[in-house]
Amino acid sequence: PGGADFAAISCSSIHFQNRVPCDYEITLSLCKFCDTELSSCSGTGTCMTNCSITAICQLTSEVCVSIWRKNETSYSIETLCHDPAVPLYGVMLDDYNSSTCVMKEKNSTSGLAYFCSCSEDEECNDKLLFPPDDDQFLPVILVSLLPLVLVGLVVLGMFYWYRVSCQRLSPDWDSGVKKRKVDCSESCAIMMDNGSDSSSTHANNLNHNTEPLPIELDLLVGKGRFAQVYKAKLKQSTSDQFETVAVKIFPYEEYASWKTEKDIFSDTDLRHETTGSSPPSTPEGTYSWEDLQVLGSSLAVAVAHLHSDRLPCGRPKVPIVHRDLKSSNILVKNDLSCCLCDFGLALRLDSCLSVDDLANSGQVGTARYMAPEVLEARLNLENIESFKQTDIYSLALVLWEMTSRCEAVGEVKDYEPAYGSKVREHPCVESMKDNVLRDRGRPEIPDSWYKHLGVSVICTTITECWDHDPEARLTAHCVAERICELEEQLDKISSRSSSNEKIPEQEFKLPIEVDIPRETKIIELQDIIAVDCSVSDEKQ
Repeated sequence: PGGADFAAISCSSIHFQNRVPCDYEITLSLCKFCDTELSSCSGTGTCMTNCSITAICQLTSEVCVSIWRKNETSYSIETLCHDPAVPLYGVMLDDYNSSTCVMKEKNSTSGLAYFCSCSEDEECNDKLLFPPDDDQFLPVILVSLLPLVLVGLVVLGMFYWYRVSCQRLSPDWDSGVKKRKVDCSESCAIMMDNGSDSSSTHANNLNHNTEPLPIELDLLVGKGRFAQVYKAKLKQSTSDQFETVAVKIFPYEEYASWKTEKDIFSDTDLRHETTGSSPPSTPEGTYSWEDLQVLGSSLAVAVAHLHSDRLPCGRPKVPIVHRDLKSSNILVKNDLSCCLCDFGLALRLDSCLSVDDLANSGQVGTARYMAPEVLEARLNLENIESFKQTDIYSLALVLWEMTSRCEAVGEVKDYEPAYGSKVREHPCVESMKDNVLRDRGRPEIPDSWYKHLGVSVICTTITECWDHDPEARLTAHCVAERICELEEQLDKISSRSSSNEKIPEQEFKLPIEVDIPRETKIIELQDIIAVDCSVSDEKQ
């Protein structure tokens, strides 16, 4: 020991002592070598060993080593030379080719300790480099994340403000009725129909996009996926009087649904007594056969009006498919005639639409009322009539629900939607696939329904409309014509029966009160009605 001059032993001195030829030079490591000493190094950052002894390692394979230990009350550092091929306190040195002494935590025979080894620089084990302490970096991490935290708080604040704003526009069910003024721009649509002409005229004279309507919300009467419907008061401009109207409010994110429905209601070609916007009626009551005729025929006429490519006057019109036809989207007027509503998913079958445009329309609607081809996503996009046929399937389910509430079928059970308890309240597409596609299931039609002449024809119409093959289904026009013809035929039979006029056998082969096999009855009833749907459709 003594200094840097002893770091290398020249070959010439060996040659002089041993009298042998010399053609190489031996290099030994120069390291701090103080065994174990107490230290003030706390094991963080950079520390010096403060060892005052420098030694030349005895073997060329030896490297410089430093070991830092933490005791219960103090710290210690040990410096030495060691062969890395041999374990040191049960630890193999793995970083000895480094020029710096980077401390690594090891589990040695003497407990946890920090080891470092190096060989490329003289006394390289004097300066100890400890890895960063997680506790020290925690404040740094927090400071780095502070901007992200602030951004997150701003986003949450904006979301909270948005929710509060939405709640201010919508009365809560539990908090009672909260009356407020409504200012409508392009974010919401207001359509009114209370059976009078004055409210419609008042609304049409106003520009809904720029001028707020004098409306005061009163009561939430319906809530769907895309909008909410309120009972409201439309104040008159010249007095304190008001009219009771229905207000449908769309949230901002449902702009597309609002625009679709607004465009349909704004289309003068689509103005019809069977389309409207009012609070929906739930078919929980019961009604007579005559009521069923009115409900069924008006519903079929409404769908036929949508699907038709011509107006009653003969002028061309763009056909429209509803694509979400169900009982909750059908309104019932005081005279029991039906009105279609909720056109947020409707599709205009414009002749300029390409197959790609139709493909982008997606699998839409309510799963319970989806046609088999919609559930299976196998619509024939080459033929726009295939979209109409999906509405016909849904129409059949609604007609079944109507028929189930008719007193003419016998015992009227509690109301159930189509497929009732076979699926949950809000079934998913996969659940309906199991029932409609795999099992080919349909709502049950009891035999008792066929005991009534008119209801049996309705049942036959229903089964033809929900046929698994879309092309085998009736058209909406055929359904409407069949129910209308049925009404006329039954009226004729009723009037003849009330008199003593004899009914010719060829006109009426079946008594009114019968109990015969189902197949025979259907054939005879079709003879009575004598409606040729194919011919009717060609005429239209």
